[in-house]
Amino acid sequence: MGVLSNILISVFIVSAISLIGIFTLLFKNKSLDKLFFVLVSFATGSMLGAAFLDILPEATEKAPPEVVFGSVLLGIMVFFLMEKFLYWYHCHEGECDVHQFTYLNLVGDSLHNFLDGVIIAAAFLTSTSVGVIATIAIVMHEIPQELGDFGILVYGGFSKVKALIYNFITALTAVVGAVIAYFFLDKITGFTPFMLGIAAGGFIYISCTDLIPELNKERKVTKSAQQFVLMLLGMGLILAGKIFFKE
Repeated sequence: MGVLSNILISVFIVSAISLIGIFTLLFKNKSLDKLFFVLVSFATGSMLGAAFLDILPEATEKAPPEVVFGSVLLGIMVFFLMEKFLYWYHCHEGECDVHQFTYLNLVGDSLHNFLDGVIIAAAFLTSTSVGVIATIAIVMHEIPQELGDFGILVYGGFSKVKALIYNFITALTAVVGAVIAYFFLDKITGFTPFMLGIAAGGFIYISCTDLIPELNKERKVTKSAQQFVLMLLGMGLILAGKIFFKE
């Protein structure tokens, strides 16, 4: 099998993980409410974990801190402007059928998946063994993140079917990233740390300005404690994937 075939098979496997939310169709509505309480808390932790424990360390290995953290600031401001635009465009008289953070999450996830595709392609171009290791590493951190992303979309107002479709479409940007990297890797490598910083800024913005305020609406001590533990679990799984499945 050729290098391009290995790359495409790997990114399609990674993209298919976005359909993990299909298992929620087995739950009844009352059970789903409890599940999405868990998923939003978990997603908040996994997004912050992905930004601070995975994306930013990788970016700082490839570019000076000033460039990386400058792109994080740019990412935060870009997502701020996008959220304002989505509010003005989609909402009327202060009411929205779908929260803006669902669309922001799709944008941030698309960029992140695109970069995953670039990483997989670069790894296979190095060697098949490195490519397999990189794919396993990405799969391990995509499972908790994609499950959390699905929960965010449904919590934000998408139907379960619509959330599955949109989550899968954003996952396919990994294929785009892989193909572009395969043919033009030498030309896009210099932009990777910049793009990683913007993706991290987007995850930080969504977590801190949209998801955490949603979690703070819960005032009961026991459920607040559960939220805190679930956030730590989300961060912990990202860190575990980073440690045990190094790319």
